[in-house]
Amino acid sequence: MITNQYLQSLADKSVIRTLSEWSTARGAEIGYDNVFDYSLGNPSVPCPPQFTAALERLLQTQEPVALHGYSPSQSLPSVRAAVAENLRRRFGIPYTAAHIFMTCGAAGALAHALRCVAAPGQEVITFAPYFPEYKPYVEGAGLVLKVVPPRTADFQIDFDALERQLTPNTAAILVNTPNNPSGAAYSAATLTRLAGVLAAASQKWGHIIFLISDEPYREILFGGKTVDYVAKFYPHTLTCYSFSKSLSLPGERIGYLAANPACEMADKIVPICAQISRGIGHNCPASSIQLAVAECLEQTSDLTVYEKNMELLYAKLVALGFRVQKPGGTFYIFPQSPEPDAVAFSEKAKKYDLALVPGDSFGCPGYFRMAYCISTEKVQRSLPALEKLMHTEYPR
Repeated sequence: MITNQYLQSLADKSVIRTLSEWSTARGAEIGYDNVFDYSLGNPSVPCPPQFTAALERLLQTQEPVALHGYSPSQSLPSVRAAVAENLRRRFGIPYTAAHIFMTCGAAGALAHALRCVAAPGQEVITFAPYFPEYKPYVEGAGLVLKVVPPRTADFQIDFDALERQLTPNTAAILVNTPNNPSGAAYSAATLTRLAGVLAAASQKWGHIIFLISDEPYREILFGGKTVDYVAKFYPHTLTCYSFSKSLSLPGERIGYLAANPACEMADKIVPICAQISRGIGHNCPASSIQLAVAECLEQTSDLTVYEKNMELLYAKLVALGFRVQKPGGTFYIFPQSPEPDAVAFSEKAKKYDLALVPGDSFGCPGYFRMAYCISTEKVQRSLPALEKLMHTEYPR
């Protein structure tokens, strides 16, 4: 018998994927180059040549049985050591290999982190707007997702609303900075205050409330800024990272979980993750990819195109009268819809071959997301379509 839970889930498909499928189908009719597909956050720049060279060298020089064998349950020691050294140097936290667990992307890291610090029935709090897959990630671990409403003025944290959500059953806070979909990066002031709130709540309820930091966009920052590394602000932090965006490797499914050495039972986190893997199957990322990534920790793809695309879109959206916060990073922008129903707006946009994702599934109705990880030339060609949409459907 097929499980009814998943039969019912067929009616609740990802809005992002649904729009991506529409774009593909529309592209078959008019040519995909003529569809302005802002739906899916799929990197549009190639991986750095150093990764390709490292992978080619490994394939040509390493003994095949060893190269393609299972990695240890805690992942490859040499790779864990390399990641730890990189994080130590960049952020000044004394990570060692014992604090690093290689995973199948950030999703794999989150799957382990959630199960590591929260028992079924406990609560995980996140902040709108949030990545829609957090809901199945959290609920799939048997946990309850609670969402703090958005502070749309700047997409920082509404701390009064957060404090109302905290209960003795709170196990963890889940943050994503720079944020998908808003592009906002939490300020040092925000992270300092968050750390204080978590420390006070942990003391009040008599157990540590962990901070899970989802950071796949850490390297995509604008205006020459550097990231405020979340784990520096709160000791009980598990950092979840993916190389999907920094190295443009989403299909390779490679990332890691890093346990702050100062967190509760830090020496147990990686062994526990290895045990979690036995139950969820997110174990043993490809050995060859682990080894190749370890040689590219100082590299990124050419990420400058994303800032160029952002500036083009931001200028046009402002000129057309949209209310929109300028992104501090990522490859997303999150304007307010010109009508309260962003789903209706998204449907109207299709008439102009624009795929725009309504913000409802991000916990922020009345807004929409544009993933501008497409060619700059295509962004430029989309601007007249945006203009026509607004002038035709929403004349001033």
